[in-house]
Amino acid sequence: MLRNLLHYPISAINSVKNRSLTIRSSWYLGDAMKKFNDNKEYEKALQLFDEHKKKDLLKISKFHLTQALISSAGIRDLNRALAIDEMLPIKLKKDGYIVASLIQVSMICGNIDLAESFFHRTKKKDPAIYGSMMKGYIQNDLPEKAIDIFKQIENPNEINLILLFNACAQLQSSSALEFVKHIASQISLTCHSNEKLVNSLIDALIKCRDCSSAEEYFLNCKKNVITYGNLMNGYNKEKNPQKTLQLFSQMIHDQLEPTTSTYLCLFNALSQLGFSSLSQSYAKKMPERFFSSPQIQTALIHMFGKSACIDEARSVFDQISCPNQFAYTTMINSYGLNGMAVEAIELFQRMPSDIMNEATYVSVLNACSHSGLVQEAQRIFEMISIKTGQIHAVMVDCLSRAKLFDQALALIDEYEQNQSPIISMQMSLLSGARNANNQRLSEKMFERMKRTFPHLVDSLTSALVLLANAYASTGELDRALVVRDQLQQSGQRKKVGLVWTELNGEIFQFRAHDRSHAESSEIYAELDELTKELLEHGHQFDQSWITRTIGKNETVQSILCGHSEKLAIAFHFIRNRKPTRIQITKNLRVCGDCHQTTKLIARIRNCTIIVRDANRIHHFYPNGQCSCQDYF
Repeated sequence: MLRNLLHYPISAINSVKNRSLTIRSSWYLGDAMKKFNDNKEYEKALQLFDEHKKKDLLKISKFHLTQALISSAGIRDLNRALAIDEMLPIKLKKDGYIVASLIQVSMICGNIDLAESFFHRTKKKDPAIYGSMMKGYIQNDLPEKAIDIFKQIENPNEINLILLFNACAQLQSSSALEFVKHIASQISLTCHSNEKLVNSLIDALIKCRDCSSAEEYFLNCKKNVITYGNLMNGYNKEKNPQKTLQLFSQMIHDQLEPTTSTYLCLFNALSQLGFSSLSQSYAKKMPERFFSSPQIQTALIHMFGKSACIDEARSVFDQISCPNQFAYTTMINSYGLNGMAVEAIELFQRMPSDIMNEATYVSVLNACSHSGLVQEAQRIFEMISIKTGQIHAVMVDCLSRAKLFDQALALIDEYEQNQSPIISMQMSLLSGARNANNQRLSEKMFERMKRTFPHLVDSLTSALVLLANAYASTGELDRALVVRDQLQQSGQRKKVGLVWTELNGEIFQFRAHDRSHAESSEIYAELDELTKELLEHGHQFDQSWITRTIGKNETVQSILCGHSEKLAIAFHFIRNRKPTRIQITKNLRVCGDCHQTTKLIARIRNCTIIVRDANRIHHFYPNGQCSCQDYF
């Protein structure tokens, strides 16, 4: 070998050495820059690139340029990217990887017009270029444009599909849902092995509020904690907490370890249900290591508060060495929900003022509102430096519940002098007027809402129901019937009243005059027995809470006794003759007659009955008293 080399001129040998050095240097530069970029050390990658470029030790390759553009995107330096673009040879100006990288850095820097100009630079576009545009549009909250780009791709790859589903998840519209389902039906079965693709599809279906379709793909995919968590979160948003509990149990059965996010979904579902036995049971099973998470701590306080376990909520709060804004506010709100306004105010006064925010003020004012502490609410309201619309709305609610209608109306008028009207303020006053059987004010507020918010159909429907109830409660059933006819003709329907109750870990649902339950005959027999006992103790059924015409075969007693919470209470007594505690969750506000009868039943049957309605939690005690002190 040495002999052969002696025959070559020195210049040729040096050329071979230099070429070898160049190859090694080129490989070193590209590898080093990629490692720096992978570790998010973008400045170091660019520094290395600049050093080699100045020394001119090698010819800069496409790979080096691409890495330099990735670095520029990492530090959001658009000028650096444009400088790199200037030094590109003509043959690389339209290269797919280079163009995709230029689009990426432009989008990250928010220069959408520049990104689009790079996109149109090349006629021959590959999936990477399309993908960069889609990703950029999604990053800049332009999901419709991302979907439009996808429709231009002849043969999209799996990354394009993932980006499409992400865009549809961001859009969350009915048209996005239709497109997701259309594309999903065309995906080959081989794509189902791609976990990221399936997870993005499931997430899109969930975000577009189609959990049933999401579950179909979920059942046939390789499951992990993320897929379980996404679907659990989706069912929580759809107000279907029982499905969330089922998924959690299935995940445990599949021997998957729950994460913090999983437990947050679980506690959210338990908060929606509001049953103490379930909340306590699941909380005890959570490993101790999760308790140190501030998110978990706040979620536990919220769950226990919504489940009428106020002692457990306070116990969690007291174990936090330095409670943050969320922990304080959630505990204050829990006190308010359970009719403990004094405790809510005391904790509010202990809370550092520098971490108070709108939610804190709303929670403490709401606690005052539900307990009739008007003066305390006014004092707190006056000390708030920045009074938002929501804070004003709660104060209006407080005044309206106390029947201080002139003050409530004055506060609304004062706010609307300089701010846009807020429907919750006017709805609070209408609700207060209805509770006070003030027909004239109810009419006035409804007409005002109709003029001010003609486009808010759902809210106006609720307002119309309140107006009909105001007419009915003052005996003007004909006018109430006219309003209900208007509702029917408009296609809008009154929200159906439902209650849920829990017994031995199983959840049961009832609606007014429900006879679908397997034990309906026994339930109604027990209800008759309860009615006799109520009458013997002097109860008179209150016709003012009947908001419709009484039928030929109906009586005041038969209508009111068929209310859903009374059925749920009777159900408990046929399953357990002497229960010590009954717990019910209701989706609407409890009516006055049901409130009075539940107090009496708790005293007659010597048990505690807890009813969480749409506004608060009522604790009915064996002494015949309610935690709300009849202020609801």
